[in-house]
Amino acid sequence: MAAFETLADTSELLAHLKDERWRVVDCRFDLMHPQKGREAYLEAHIPGSVFADLNVDLAGSVRPDSGRHPLPEVDDLAATWGRLGIRNDTQVIVYDESSGAMAARAWWLLRWLGHDRVALLDGGFRRWQALALPLEAGAVSVPAERFAPSPCNERVITTEELERTCDSTTAPRLFDARDAARFRGDREPIDPVAGHIPGATNMPFADSLNEDGTWKAPAALRRIWSRALGEDPELPWGVMCGSGVTACHLALSAVIAGYEEPRLYVGSWSEWIREPRRAVTTSAG
Repeated sequence: MAAFETLADTSELLAHLKDERWRVVDCRFDLMHPQKGREAYLEAHIPGSVFADLNVDLAGSVRPDSGRHPLPEVDDLAATWGRLGIRNDTQVIVYDESSGAMAARAWWLLRWLGHDRVALLDGGFRRWQALALPLEAGAVSVPAERFAPSPCNERVITTEELERTCDSTTAPRLFDARDAARFRGDREPIDPVAGHIPGATNMPFADSLNEDGTWKAPAALRRIWSRALGEDPELPWGVMCGSGVTACHLALSAVIAGYEEPRLYVGSWSEWIREPRRAVTTSAG
């Protein structure tokens, strides 16, 4: 069976809706209205989909020193995948409303635990609806499976590492997925401090998408990343955002473009600003 590890289109998913070796995960979520995603799922979803809640399933407990969406404990996350009917050999397709901004977090978390057979539905639920493809309502119950985790912590950048290396040549370049206004510090609707980490580069995750919410072609993404990385793409680099969610979208964008997967600063802006002594800037940077 061919593995899907980045994107899957609607026709590919439609052909496998009844394939027991596949599992579809609905990741719709609204940061400002946390219950909205689950409510939308219960109202209508792709047939057979199970639901993963960003705050409950795809993040750990918030601590005084953590960002808004810290990594779950490995055993807890493995148990979540098992509860959702995912084995180590399951082909997983994740989706959200359209852009993949939330579903990419599930994509990254599965890969973090050693499961590469996972892809985003290109265009998400919105495209599925637009094509008048089948829907169903209500919660889906699936048999629990055993998921054996193999975490790869080399994929992660920590705040401690950034503080330790910030004045050295080994500091990773950071690409921030937030929109330009938040990055500059013009506005901050979620976190208590506006701005960005000094030296970070803004790369809004939406730049990887077409107007209809589908992904740009690999060649177009390659041009975007080539310009951003400059003449030496081998230098250490990573991705971040407000809380380590939409940064996963940038990681996927880079993989589609043909680059090695960048490391993820999971704590991101919301963790960095927990300590007032850490430098911030509100310049265009």
